[in-house]
Amino acid sequence: MSARLSRRETLFGGLCLCCLPNLARASEPFAMEEVGPGIFIRVGPHAEATPENDDAIANIGFVIGRDGVLVIESGGSLADGQRLRAEIRKRTDKPIRHVVLTHVHPDHCFGAAAFREDQPNFIGHHGLRPALEARGEYYRKRLEEILGADKAGEVVYPTQSVTGETEIDLGDRRLRLTAHGTAHTSCDLSMLETGSGLLFPADLLFVNRIPSLDGSLLGWLKEAETLKAVGAARAVPGHGPAVVALAPALADLTRYLSALRDETRKAIAADVPIEKAVASVARQERDQWILFDTYHGRNVTQAYKELEWE
Repeated sequence: MSARLSRRETLFGGLCLCCLPNLARASEPFAMEEVGPGIFIRVGPHAEATPENDDAIANIGFVIGRDGVLVIESGGSLADGQRLRAEIRKRTDKPIRHVVLTHVHPDHCFGAAAFREDQPNFIGHHGLRPALEARGEYYRKRLEEILGADKAGEVVYPTQSVTGETEIDLGDRRLRLTAHGTAHTSCDLSMLETGSGLLFPADLLFVNRIPSLDGSLLGWLKEAETLKAVGAARAVPGHGPAVVALAPALADLTRYLSALRDETRKAIAADVPIEKAVASVARQERDQWILFDTYHGRNVTQAYKELEWE
């Protein structure tokens, strides 16, 4: 089995390099949108990491409470994190007490070093540390190649791990963190701002940009139902607009993932080799997603490897 999988992995690489390939795209202005009282989001462009954008391509932001600030996503590089910290300081001098790192991909966690001087709790899924130990140095080197050593950032490990659920109290507002089963990655963390009901599913929810499968297809479909059950009306996706209506956004996500599941199963049942499956599975989704050609083939490969052993 290992030889069989290794040949397949050479098609698209053995690790998810979400947001690392060198596809040039101009950077977006660093602008914060207030999506709720004291809740600010920077929308990332649908692009890949380049020297021009400093890997500032994910939706990142912060929540200001009575007793301090919580950062939700630290940015995709040291430079991105430094700009985010500067935006916080434009709005408050309250201490930055918590930095939430929602999963292992560099566009979401490589700005963490910009907040070291604040000595916050770096919060992550209980699986984040082993994921960073396995991949972090590789990601760091790739970012250095793209951005330069002065901008890339470094691996920062969580100081607080979440298993199940935990709550963060900012004095006048509470944020509920949930550690999910393997889905987009092996270490996905979501957050609910309990006062407003605003959900932060991170990369468990992609809008407009094609989802990137780096964990379990079946697990992601299961966790999509978990997100639906939260009952939130609005959400801040990991990639997409600053705020979206949750139900239709989840419907789009699950439509794609379901097509990927169902058509991959059919290909496997018909003994279609993986190379041909990549070219045929769920192609009707192509016009629905930005960066489809960049990520869909790898998604099919991941799905095939998971589903052929059902």
